[in-house]
Amino acid sequence: MQYAICRPSKYLLPFSVLLSFHICSAQEKTSYYEFGLNAGRMVYQGDLTPSAFGSYATSRLSMGVSVAKSINTAFAIRGAILFGSIAGDDAVYSKPEYRRQRSFNFTSSVRELTAQAVWSLPGVPQYQKGLTGYLFAGGGFSILRVKPDASKFNAEYFGPEAIEIQDGLAADAAHGTPKFLPLLLAGAGVKYYFTQQWGVNAEASYRIIYTDYLDGFSESTNPTYNDHYMNYSIGVVYRTGRRGTALDCPKPVY
Repeated sequence: MQYAICRPSKYLLPFSVLLSFHICSAQEKTSYYEFGLNAGRMVYQGDLTPSAFGSYATSRLSMGVSVAKSINTAFAIRGAILFGSIAGDDAVYSKPEYRRQRSFNFTSSVRELTAQAVWSLPGVPQYQKGLTGYLFAGGGFSILRVKPDASKFNAEYFGPEAIEIQDGLAADAAHGTPKFLPLLLAGAGVKYYFTQQWGVNAEASYRIIYTDYLDGFSESTNPTYNDHYMNYSIGVVYRTGRRGTALDCPKPVY
């Protein structure tokens, strides 16, 4: 008796490859949550610093937590809470000389809540170890407690100009300081996962706010430009789940 040996149809091979690709793609697109804990420094940018890059000499501590939900392999939605403070002080700069004579300063606590869209740059796939870069942007609000101080102002140094500055101080005092500010933010970061679930990250982010009273001074300094602030941080990240073996793609056998 002869037995026929069944051979797979040549038409089944492309179908099986397509099915295998679909399973692998589904595996790569498995959603997950990512939790983060970070610490860093907040940097004020405004009238009380001679540099457009901000007052790094008066940077203050910040701490934050975040949770992100992946949408696909490239995009995620992230919510973040940030606690910190910002400060500026004319007196820490020796040049130009008038800053030490003006000697305006301020401090403010910052409580920030934001929502962000995160785009991961092409690189290490999900649930793989290695280095990944990402960009993010979003918006939210800050709760502030601004405390401006002009008590060390040296009117004699400024001569006739002192009257104009003092009039500006009176206008600033009448205006008051912000307590609640909407904001936009944008930034970039890198993550390095040393296991499938645990990693570290570093970020830099810039806040756009629509006020010149972040420091409590405007008419007495330069009312032309608004104030801003930045945050630099490093932290630990953890993502839920792991790449399971149930959906691992088998090696093709021909």
